[in-house]
Amino acid sequence: MKAPPIQRPEAAGRKTGEDYLRRKIVLRHSRAYKKGQTILDIDDEAHRNVRSSAGPTGRRKALLEYLLPVGSAQVEELADHFAVSRMTVHRDLKVLEEQGIVRRVHGGVTVRSSNLADSTILYRSRLADREKDALARSAAELIEPGQAIILDDSTTAVRVASRLVGIQPLTVITNSLTVVDKLKDSHGIEVICLGGRYNPRFNGFFGYVCEQAVGSLRANILFMSTSTVLGTTAYHQQEEVVKTKRALMESAEKRVLLIDSSKFSKTALIKLATLHEFDLVITDSGIAPSEAESLRQSGVQLRIVEP
Repeated sequence: MKAPPIQRPEAAGRKTGEDYLRRKIVLRHSRAYKKGQTILDIDDEAHRNVRSSAGPTGRRKALLEYLLPVGSAQVEELADHFAVSRMTVHRDLKVLEEQGIVRRVHGGVTVRSSNLADSTILYRSRLADREKDALARSAAELIEPGQAIILDDSTTAVRVASRLVGIQPLTVITNSLTVVDKLKDSHGIEVICLGGRYNPRFNGFFGYVCEQAVGSLRANILFMSTSTVLGTTAYHQQEEVVKTKRALMESAEKRVLLIDSSKFSKTALIKLATLHEFDLVITDSGIAPSEAESLRQSGVQLRIVEP
C-alpha cells in the first residue's frame, strides 16, 4: 500500500501564513466598511489613539475604494466581502450613483468614469460640499490683487481657485492639475504649475522635482488642506504627499489651513504639522464648541465660518 505523501513543514507553514494574511485583510475591510472607515483609517493602536466613525459617508468611501481598483463588482460580492446586507449595499450604491460616481447595472455596479482617478477626485470633491464652499469664500477674502499664492492638491483648494476671478492681477502656484485646468483660461491670472511625479489619485504632482521647483519660489499666502486633525496636530496618510505639502509650507510667508469640521478628532498615519505652524486655521461651524475653545486656548488662530 502506498504511503500518503508527506507535506513539507515549510510548505504547510507558508500556506497557513498566507491563509491567515488573507483572512486578516478581509476582516479589516469588513470592519472598516461597517464602521464607516477606510483601510487607510485602520492602523495599529501604536499609530493612533482613536478610530474614526464617519457613518454612512465613510462607509461609502470604503466601498468606493474597494471598487476603484477593480472597476466593477456584483452586489453579492460586495455584501459577502464586507459582511453586510445586500440592502445596505444597494442603498450605498444608489447614493454613489446619484452623485455621478458609479453606474448600477443588473446585479452589480461599475465605476462610471473610464479614468478611475476621476471618480476618486469627484468623490472627494463632493464630501462636505457646503462646508468647503464656505471655507473657500473666507479664504478668498484674504487675497489681494498683485499677490502670489500657493494652492495645494486638495479639493478645498480647488474651491478657492473657483473664487479667484476678479482678483487680478494674481499669480497662482500649484501642484494640482485640477487647479491648472480651472484657471488656464482666466485672464489676469498667471499660473505656475509645479512639475514632478504625477499621482492620479490626487490629480497632482509630487516628489523631488516638485519640491525643488517650489523651493525656488516665494509666495505671499499658502492655502492648503489635509486629511485629519487630532488635538493640535494635522495628519495625512501619504508620505509623498506630506513631503510635498511641507515644501509648499516652506515657500510661503503666510500659511492658511482650510479644514472642514468632519476631519477633527481623527488621525492618519503620518504627522504633517502642528496647527501652530499655520497663521490661520479656517473651519466651519460644525466643529464641537469644546474643541474650538481648546484650540484657541492652546494658541491656535482659529476662524469659524457658517456654511
